[in-house]
Amino acid sequence: MTLHSMTAFAREAASAPTTLVVELRSVNHRYLDYHFKLPDSLRALEPKLRDGLAKALKRGKVDCQIRVVDSATKDTLEVNQERLAALLTALAGVRAQCSDASSPDALALLQFPGVCHSEELEESSVQSAAWQLFESALQTLQETRAREGAHLEEFLRRRLKGIGDEVATLRQALPALRTRQEERLRRRLEELEQPLDAGRIEQELVMLLHKADVDEELDRLEAHIKETTRILDKGGPCGRRLDFLMQELNREANTLSSKATTSSTTQSAVELKVLIEQMREQVQNIE
Repeated sequence: MTLHSMTAFAREAASAPTTLVVELRSVNHRYLDYHFKLPDSLRALEPKLRDGLAKALKRGKVDCQIRVVDSATKDTLEVNQERLAALLTALAGVRAQCSDASSPDALALLQFPGVCHSEELEESSVQSAAWQLFESALQTLQETRAREGAHLEEFLRRRLKGIGDEVATLRQALPALRTRQEERLRRRLEELEQPLDAGRIEQELVMLLHKADVDEELDRLEAHIKETTRILDKGGPCGRRLDFLMQELNREANTLSSKATTSSTTQSAVELKVLIEQMREQVQNIE
């Protein structure tokens, strides 16, 4: 399974049985949250739309708007001839009894209830068309999220490789760093020009090296790198897991920085934190 971004946009339109436009926008969110903007004629469709989103998406804030662009009526008006004839007969009877009664104009006759009507589209057909269009837009949204997710995965893997290379470099440099630390301490002790117990010197060396030892931090960094790689290989909705791992990676990098006794170790810790922060920012967009 591939990774999916939570940021995407999709728009679909159709002209039959009436002109409909469906727009879906999604951005990152801790959970799945959706909002609908629908015309009254499609309000009954909202529960079905909610179910469709819940089945297709796991996380993200989704805004769904469906618009009916034109009126859901046919272009032609139909005149009820029987109703019109009955109305004219009634008007003739009124004029026979009231000679000064004015005759209505044609527009007034057409506006009389039941004389003229337009054939409205069936609401069920509009809802069916809107649902099909929504399904198409949702498919497009998922495809867009998948493409964006592929780019994010590539970005994360490059940064993760950089972290792994930095950890490997530190691991390789550790023996030389320990040797330099020991030599530095011995020189300082010699500069005191006072006799010191050999056992005390060794004890101080052990304490110093223990405080500066970063083997455990490097081990945990390597374990987190392996777990992050495993999650990326597995794919699917994994944004929360990755976000947790970014916190763990950052914690180890901070500890590494606090234990740094040389400029090279400090620089490596800073580089690690930069790479981890870059990953963390992008992980926020992963479903």
